[in-house]
Amino acid sequence: MRIGAHVDQDDPLAHAAAREAEVVQFFLGDPQGFKGPVMPASADAIRESDVQVLVHAPYLVNVATTNNRIRIPSRKLLEGQLKAAAELGATGLIVHGGHLNKGEDPQKGFDNWAKVFERMDCPIPVLIENTAGGDNAMTRHLDTIARLWDAVTAKAREPEKIGFCLDTCHAHAAGENLEGIVDRVMAITGRIDVVHCNDSRDAFDSGADRHANLGHGQIDPELILEICRQAGAPIVVETPGEGQADDIAFLRKNL
Repeated sequence: MRIGAHVDQDDPLAHAAAREAEVVQFFLGDPQGFKGPVMPASADAIRESDVQVLVHAPYLVNVATTNNRIRIPSRKLLEGQLKAAAELGATGLIVHGGHLNKGEDPQKGFDNWAKVFERMDCPIPVLIENTAGGDNAMTRHLDTIARLWDAVTAKAREPEKIGFCLDTCHAHAAGENLEGIVDRVMAITGRIDVVHCNDSRDAFDSGADRHANLGHGQIDPELILEICRQAGAPIVVETPGEGQADDIAFLRKNL
C-alpha cells in the first residue's frame, strides 16, 4: 500500500522526499485555468523515479455541463492533460465529476460524460473523483455515481481505463456515511484506484470542500484508517502541507 501526498508542481520529487512519500500527485499548470498542461522542469527525473505519479486535472474541467463554451474546452483540456500525464509516466489522471445548472436533467450530464469515453483515447486511466457539494453535481452522492458509471461504461471504447478516486473528506461533506463506504463504492464501480485520505474541517453533509490534517477535523481517524485498509489502493493526502509528513507517518504507523 503506497502512501504519498499532493504537492506543488515546481519540484514534485523534492517535495516527495521531504515527506517520505511513495506516491506524489500534482497539477500540470494552472488548476484554475483552461490553458494547456505545463510539464515540470524535472520531467525526466520524474519518469525515471520509483515514486508513483498521479496527475490531478484542473478544477475547471466540467465535461458534464450543457454549456458548450465550458464543455468543449473542458474536453480538449482533459484530453491534453491525459496525454501529458501519460508522457510523464503517471498511472492515472484524476478529474472531478462536474455538474449541471439548477433544474437540468442529470441524464444530460451522464450522457455528456459517456461521449468523452466514446471519442477519447485513454493512454492511462481517467480516475473520476467523488465531490463534496452541489445539488446538481454528478458525483456528490453514490446514487448519481452509479448512474454515471452505468452511462460511461456502457459506451466506452476502453471501459478498463475508467477508474475511481475516493475522497474521504468529500464523501463526509457530501453526507455519505463513511462506515461501509468502500463496499458500497465497489458495488458500483468494481474498483477504487486511489484514496484521497483527508480529514474534514467542516461537519457531515456541510457540502464544504475544506480538508484538514488527519485527527484535526470532523472525521474519526479510525474510520479513515479502516477505509484505507479496505480499499487497498494507493493513498494520497491532500491535507495542509505543513502537516503532510505527520499524516503520512500516522498512516504508516497505523495501517
